[in-house]
Amino acid sequence: MPWCESCSKFWNPTSMGEGGSCPTCGTVIAKPRTGIPWHFKVLLVGLCGYMVYRIYWFVEWLPKHI
Repeated sequence: MPWCESCSKFWNPTSMGEGGSCPTCGTVIAKPRTGIPWHFKVLLVGLCGYMVYRIYWFVEWLPKHI
């Protein structure tokens, strides 16, 4: 959690100003977060793998039931 030396206060990352600045005094106390979280990427890879499996299963199932 970011700490502002001037204000002697902890700030929540969602309550900080643009660019990671303290909302009270404007001092930059944290670098802004950029990019996509790693767990979102893992979720997307898992979802893609699951969809490939389901499409493969459907392609195998379809000729037997037509």
